[in-house]
Amino acid sequence: MQMPAATAPREPHRFGLRDFTVVIVMNVLWGLNIIAVKMAVTDIAPMTAGFLRQAIVFLVCATWLRVIPGRTATLALLGLLSGGVFYLIINLSLAVSTNIGALAIAGQLGVPFSLLLAIVVFRERIHWPRMLGIGLSILGVLLLVFDPSAAREGAGLALTALASLVWAITSLILRRLVGVPVLTIYAWVGLMGSLVMAAVAGITEPAAMRAIPDLPLHTIGWVAFSAIGSTVIGQGSMSWLLQRHSVSIVTPMTLAAPIISVFAAAYYFHNPLTLLMLAGGGLAMLGVAIVTIRTARVERLEGKLA
Repeated sequence: MQMPAATAPREPHRFGLRDFTVVIVMNVLWGLNIIAVKMAVTDIAPMTAGFLRQAIVFLVCATWLRVIPGRTATLALLGLLSGGVFYLIINLSLAVSTNIGALAIAGQLGVPFSLLLAIVVFRERIHWPRMLGIGLSILGVLLLVFDPSAAREGAGLALTALASLVWAITSLILRRLVGVPVLTIYAWVGLMGSLVMAAVAGITEPAAMRAIPDLPLHTIGWVAFSAIGSTVIGQGSMSWLLQRHSVSIVTPMTLAAPIISVFAAAYYFHNPLTLLMLAGGGLAMLGVAIVTIRTARVERLEGKLA
């Protein structure tokens, strides 16, 4: 699950080799991120790992921290939810789970959740294709309950679903930040996330926080990959693509990331890929694809009419 970049598309360019290369890098970084986060919460501790990730994000983006008149409160709220609450929940879900591929599938609930919230909050009207996509996404995740290899991850799946809801809320908040540079957004995410995670980790994991200076480099590497690779480079790539191409072209190209996550987790952690899990994942991804492509098409048509 990745936050959409708050950047309005500019004059379209031809989609060339450089653009495809950026798409591949972005999807690989996002897809492999689930392994980095799982290793970090295992080697360190979930809340301390979250603090380190957000601290690195803030350090990388700190020079872009700005007070934006009329938007500072929104940026702070986004940082609180996206950098703090979301990672508190998602890191805990990964810490209590072993079948990481199942969590990657459940994480796709963020897309239908965001559309459902848009219906409730913005009174957005949708037609049957996107309703079908929402239904398929939810059905695909529910199928995991009947898979013995995934059903035992009940706590992790529930936490991932909750994190997906938080992600959906942040996607709505992000709509109010169109035009704000992505690095400014993530400077606020890193700042607020660091403060939240430091407070939680200081209370729940004081020993892990004290042990930070003694962490081996390979453990810091997992956190750095997640912070710099997935967040800064991944989101920066998304922002760059959206500046060159329309949402309807770019957004569907992010659908490879969760597929990479499922198969990478299965390979790295030796998680079983059962037929039921593949069927559930296939249904969820089909639903997400329908919602994503149809939403991008609607936004493109609305942009032409504006």
